[in-house]
Amino acid sequence: MTERLGRADLHIHTLASDGTAGVLDILDHVEANLDLDVIAIADHERIDAAVAARAIARDRNLRFEVVVGEEITTLGGHLLGLWLETRVPPFRSLRSTIAAIHEQGGIAIPAHPLVPYPLCAQGFVLRRLLADEPRFRPDAIEAFNPTTLGRPWHSRVVRFAEEHGLATVGNSDAHSLEAIGSGHTTFPGRSADELRAAILAGTTHHHGSFHATAAQLGTFGEQLRKYGRDARATLGGRLRGDGTRRDLGYPPELARSGSVARGDGWSGDRSPDRSPDRPDRSADR
Repeated sequence: MTERLGRADLHIHTLASDGTAGVLDILDHVEANLDLDVIAIADHERIDAAVAARAIARDRNLRFEVVVGEEITTLGGHLLGLWLETRVPPFRSLRSTIAAIHEQGGIAIPAHPLVPYPLCAQGFVLRRLLADEPRFRPDAIEAFNPTTLGRPWHSRVVRFAEEHGLATVGNSDAHSLEAIGSGHTTFPGRSADELRAAILAGTTHHHGSFHATAAQLGTFGEQLRKYGRDARATLGGRLRGDGTRRDLGYPPELARSGSVARGDGWSGDRSPDRSPDRPDRSADR
């Protein structure tokens, strides 16, 4: 009997950015309902919730592993940084951001690429990077994304990957519990280390089913309600001066203990520092 391939979803958002579920709910849902071996929390411009999720999963000895990820806004589109230990600053070139991910041993994957939209990496940019030095090259491409951005361009992305010998991954880009696993990646093995090796070896495969429009509209509505709650909580904390803040979706004692801050270089809910140690601008050329 052939052993089944491992399954992973490497693009999940939490309450810490624009998701609608907290870390504990996500971990409980995956453990109870989904046949995933590896997940990645990849919030926008932050990794605190991902670090918390990894710590909780290890502490509870859950049957799946959590990879620390970040969806980074670059000047060339959104980029998934995976297997991170420190947060990667946004708003730099796609080229230098890929290099920054590689410098800490991470994996760089353009998210929902080739869509004619500013938040998506374009083909001519990716071709130039693939012809560049290894440290500037993406490691794979998100060939399946079940959202509105992914559906019309799916076949084009698959062809691009085939033409350029890029490994492909499928992800859910989930902003709700129900969406997790709707896109996934299969790979030889079951562990996060085996998944990472498979991406680099080009032995992964993408899978998934596209979201119905009604389901996405429901998620958009929940996101709007979340933003309202966040704004009220933040304003209330400032007016009261009691240090309370919006719900980040993970136990606050993790932030107080410093375990989350060590993971991404900042804590709390202030805006991420956009002026870290001066980057090597040679990568932007």
